[in-house]
Amino acid sequence: MAEQIVIPAGFVQNAAGHLVPEHQVREHDKLRDQVAGDLAKQAVAISESLTAFKAKALGDIADLIAISAEKYQVKVGGKKGNVSITTYDGRFKIERAMAERITFTEEILAAKELIDQCIRKWSEGADQHLRILVDRAFRANRQGQIKTGDVLSLLRVEIDAPDWQRAMEALKDSIQVNGTAVYIRVYQRVGNTDRYDPINLNIAAV
Repeated sequence: MAEQIVIPAGFVQNAAGHLVPEHQVREHDKLRDQVAGDLAKQAVAISESLTAFKAKALGDIADLIAISAEKYQVKVGGKKGNVSITTYDGRFKIERAMAERITFTEEILAAKELIDQCIRKWSEGADQHLRILVDRAFRANRQGQIKTGDVLSLLRVEIDAPDWQRAMEALKDSIQVNGTAVYIRVYQRVGNTDRYDPINLNIAAV
């Protein structure tokens, strides 16, 4: 554990860990520090509230399932499974959704090469939509990772050619499941319709 630095009165610590006399810090730097600090504290509080909400939601839904199981004298095995519950008036809907975390092993590189071989072999007269689909599937995001959904979409492309089937086998072999992600989603009904809009708990979506 890193040793806590005691900051003497009249000094502040900069990002490099150096002590700087307060009178040497520009007023605008002080203002920026205050704004960033205040927003960060609020963000931490919101994050902690979301964590607490998710834990409570999962616990409450698990209790509801247990009560239902006890009522019908059945034993529900495991904690997996998607569950949807609504308020009595149908205004709100809560979903517990499970999703497997999928990654790819090094075999994805062999699959990509086999797919590229198919494209090159069929280059004359090949459907350009397939080329676009493949390019999009293996395009890395800003973190250098390929999008799982786009890659898996290639498995739904129905091509009877043996080379393509071999490429799809390599793609299937590269799939690795690393645990399960659990999501809580909250929806509100739109008026008296059958449509539900999500209540956004994602800061990017509000």
